[in-house]
Amino acid sequence: MVKRKGFPSEGEVVLVTVRNITPYSALCSIDEYPGKEGMIHVSEVSGKWVRDIRNFVKQDKQYAAKVLRVDEERGHINLSLKRLSKKDSERKIQDYKNEERAEKMLEMVGKELNLPLEKIYEELGYDLQETFGDMFIAFNLALEDPEKLARRGVDKKYIKVMEKIAKETIKKKEVEIKTVLELKFFTGDGVNKIKDFLDHLHEKYKWEIRYISAPRYSIEIKTNSPKQAQRDLREKLEKEILTVKDGEADFKIGVE
Repeated sequence: MVKRKGFPSEGEVVLVTVRNITPYSALCSIDEYPGKEGMIHVSEVSGKWVRDIRNFVKQDKQYAAKVLRVDEERGHINLSLKRLSKKDSERKIQDYKNEERAEKMLEMVGKELNLPLEKIYEELGYDLQETFGDMFIAFNLALEDPEKLARRGVDKKYIKVMEKIAKETIKKKEVEIKTVLELKFFTGDGVNKIKDFLDHLHEKYKWEIRYISAPRYSIEIKTNSPKQAQRDLREKLEKEILTVKDGEADFKIGVE
């Protein structure tokens, strides 16, 4: 179970499990904050008129909810279901699944350092949540750019292990980058110049290049690191376009 320290913040989206239902409210445990409970008033269950709250919330079922008010002294937390869109709820559920993955990686870091999960949470996990918002973001940085972790104050003894675990655990989804290249030459041998230019790109960079319709051509590459690949593709195309004489070229990059 993913854990966070302290109390949730007002406006935060949390996952809750309904524990008890009264005619006017649903009492919930806040799943990411151990020991913390909240209340959804009947007026915050739905934007529709609620005749019976049990038609909208079910006991022991989990929901995404928005935190309205937090009274730490009294331990009261007011929640709302109706102030979240379906998209916000789906995003929270996906984020929570990612955090569950991150917690497993955190546990693996703890095992590498001979620390139980509770201890590695105290030494590392809670700090990652506070600094990056989510541990999953931090583990992705450990895979893609571990120096950013160091710049944000993460101890290097943890970064090295996080990087190792991230490489073993996170499988980056391969995406396809499609670029539309527009290429024209204003000389009589323009067709040959276009062919030579495209052949040059294919031979030098191993790009897949296809004809769309004159003067448009498609460049396609597959990559696990789309942001870096887009930067590299842009830099290479801008450099190659500078070599075009007696013509003009432009391009537009997209990701699928």
